[in-house]
Amino acid sequence: MTSYRDTGVDLNGASKHVASISEEVRSTWTESVVGAFGGFAAGVEIPPGYDNPVLMMSTDGVGTKLDLARRVDAWDGVGADLVAMCVDDLAAVGAKPLGFVDYMAVGSLQAERDTAIVKSIARACREAGCALLGGETAVHPGVMEPDAVDLAGAVMGVVEKGDVLGPHLVRDGDVIVGLLSPNLRSNGFSLVRVVFGDELDQYAESLLDPSVIYSPAVLQAVSTGGVHAAAHITGGGIAENLGRVVPESLGAIIDTSAWQTPPVFDLVSDRGVSQDEMFRTFNMGVGFCLVIDSNALDDAATAVGQHDPTVIGRITTRNGVHLS
Repeated sequence: MTSYRDTGVDLNGASKHVASISEEVRSTWTESVVGAFGGFAAGVEIPPGYDNPVLMMSTDGVGTKLDLARRVDAWDGVGADLVAMCVDDLAAVGAKPLGFVDYMAVGSLQAERDTAIVKSIARACREAGCALLGGETAVHPGVMEPDAVDLAGAVMGVVEKGDVLGPHLVRDGDVIVGLLSPNLRSNGFSLVRVVFGDELDQYAESLLDPSVIYSPAVLQAVSTGGVHAAAHITGGGIAENLGRVVPESLGAIIDTSAWQTPPVFDLVSDRGVSQDEMFRTFNMGVGFCLVIDSNALDDAATAVGQHDPTVIGRITTRNGVHLS
């Protein structure tokens, strides 16, 4: 008689996996969490202080950076990559993250690897001030290779109605402040894998450097007043992502000499990638942008001081985002 285990799905192993991560998951919970670990769902209360709270959601994944993590068996940073991609999207509209869920698909359960991944997600959620409410680990034998992993997540956050950041607040003369990123974060790795080829593993330590999580500092800056809009610089680079928060009637001028591009980007460009393509694909050392009223610059910059805030441009009446 054929059993479920014969197909490659180990229910006992799945139960052990859930038990092994329970402490890490619950370490992110506060008294605002409603529900129990291992239940069908969990929730979180909206914090006090909101008159008209609006719930916001975002979802994302780590992408093909996971293939490099698999090749060198290094999983400690993937949680930061996953959580940053989601909570920093919320921060771009001024929303505070409340609850996070993850989805991990694997070809087969591998206890040490799978526990390390969930621990890294929990650690990143603690940094972001967000409860890891639950998740799903799906085993796909015969569909995914035995050592394959894919990782995605979703986050729910809250913002006061009327306080949502965006193009409607942006004005001519606003200052654009870049928050620096020391690495590629988790974007552009399909290109990275091609240009490095057989050399990829040799540079794994630099390339797998985990993503910075900007959300806590950005929300502090927003609370000072004067932040009109924000852009999370992910795939598409500065021009595409900043363009999402600049109104059609205005534009932005970016001075690319205002910051020093970290060496890891040179590792990529030196393998035949043009500067235009680099700026279209990667953050190039700026992981987040704030569009700020020039009169409120000092207070906002102080709030994000840990991320080396740098004035990199301004809002102008010239349409489009222009890098010079």
